Amino acid sequence: MKNCILFMMMAGFFLLHPFLSSAQFPDSPPGFLTDSSAFDDFSTPYNTTLTFFHNLQEGNFKPEISAKALDVSRMGGANANSLAVKLKQIFDGKGVYVRINEIPNERNYIDSLANNDQKYFFDKTILPNIYLEKVGDKWLFSAYTVSHINDLHQETYPFGTSKLLNFLPKIGNQIYFGLHLWQLVGLFFLLLMVFLSHKIFTIIVDRGIRYVLVRSGYGGLAEKFLLPVARVVSIYLIVALLAIFIRVLQLPIFIVSWVTLLLNGLKPFLVTIIFYKLVDVLSSYLERMAEKTTSTLDDQLVPLVRKTLKTFVIVIGSLFVLKDGLRVDIVPFLTGLSIGGLAFALAAQDTLKNFFGSVMIFIDKPFQVGDWITSGEVDGTVEEVGFRSTRIRTFRNSLVYIPNGKIADATIDNHGLRQYRRFYTTITITYDTPPELIEVFVEGLKELVRKHPNTRKDYYNVYLNNLSAYSLDVMFYVFFEVPTWPIELKTREDLILGIIRLANNLGVRFAFPTQTLHMETFPEKKGLMPVYEEGKAIYQQRLEKFIQQESGK
Repeated sequence: MKNCILFMMMAGFFLLHPFLSSAQFPDSPPGFLTDSSAFDDFSTPYNTTLTFFHNLQEGNFKPEISAKALDVSRMGGANANSLAVKLKQIFDGKGVYVRINEIPNERNYIDSLANNDQKYFFDKTILPNIYLEKVGDKWLFSAYTVSHINDLHQETYPFGTSKLLNFLPKIGNQIYFGLHLWQLVGLFFLLLMVFLSHKIFTIIVDRGIRYVLVRSGYGGLAEKFLLPVARVVSIYLIVALLAIFIRVLQLPIFIVSWVTLLLNGLKPFLVTIIFYKLVDVLSSYLERMAEKTTSTLDDQLVPLVRKTLKTFVIVIGSLFVLKDGLRVDIVPFLTGLSIGGLAFALAAQDTLKNFFGSVMIFIDKPFQVGDWITSGEVDGTVEEVGFRSTRIRTFRNSLVYIPNGKIADATIDNHGLRQYRRFYTTITITYDTPPELIEVFVEGLKELVRKHPNTRKDYYNVYLNNLSAYSLDVMFYVFFEVPTWPIELKTREDLILGIIRLANNLGVRFAFPTQTLHMETFPEKKGLMPVYEEGKAIYQQRLEKFIQQESGK
């Protein structure tokens, strides 16, 4: 990719070389200055601009005339000729292409956008400090502009590159392929510097950082995340070098303006790509942190954060590309966006409600993935918490999508957060069961609860509780300390089977709705009524024997 960028730029220079020697200014309309000897007029913004730039052109270099366009009243003994040359270099370095025909030719021109002052701005976005101002009967570069020329020149040619502006032309002014010899030499050294920078950076990153990370056990992280980011950073450094040193070559403004526009657009674009890839690095770190927590909701939060951050990076990066690359004034755009955003918010209030509902779910954590919840008529297991809705798998194996805005306002019964799971049933026994047997049976039920490993031992209730129409009712009210529903069902099954075995061992009969017809007992037949043994000790012995049998299993 880096080689492609360089090749395209070199090809562009040589394909467009016929334009490099063309005049900087188009033909003037009727009534404007046309005589080259008369370029010494400052009566209108047009004439001042034409005089200033024409007398700094190659072949007609008269900086003393261009210096008359500067208001040096506040500069004391400053060298006006040098300031004029620097101002021209600022225009060239910034890539500001001055279209002479678009400049007003009115002596009393008023800028309605600048508090109705008699000022003319060339480019308020790139050069907001450079403007013409009427001083007496002349239009001159304002005293404010002149006072900032040195600072603007240093900003345009940083890191000492301004010295190259005087050094390179000494190499030679012969013209080859539409370029001066010193421009060709400078272009050669610029490309050489770019390739050397690329090689050095490649050695440092691809070999040095990769070696360190592989030795530290992070080879996968280096290959997947860091090296792609480093390569984009390498491209950015190359573009930054080109943006700085291409100005020194003093190419015609038509070419420089487009090259500068391209490079200024590439820089925020590459920065956007860098941050876009860094989001993946951050997401990888968050995923590892989420794996260390017991909550599964964190695993759903990481993709949502990744998508949100990437969207934010793309939006902000696009604004900077529009501002720096395409030179679009984004203030009116943002103003219109805020008004349009209000209308959009009104139209998409349900979507926004669902978004903030998802935010509240991640903050409050009323449930997590895998929990069994009940919300209204929906009863099932949470499978995914998304940007707009939550997906729940019902016990009919169907999927229900509930908007997060409704979940945030609804009552949620989270069965998955239960520490204990209740089991309540009524054990019915027949009315003819002796009280002594009932006492032993109830004690046996309590012993079943105390012996089972999955029951809560500090709180349970097992009592003879009611006299119903056809049975004596024993309340069996216990809690299970189990993590999942299948284990709860298995524990319930164990207790029920234990109750049945206990009843069979003690001779307790379970009651059910019946009708009994009592008849006189015949001498030759025994009655249907059961005969119970007398004394609690016999039943107590049977209970101890049963407990020993259960403990031996």
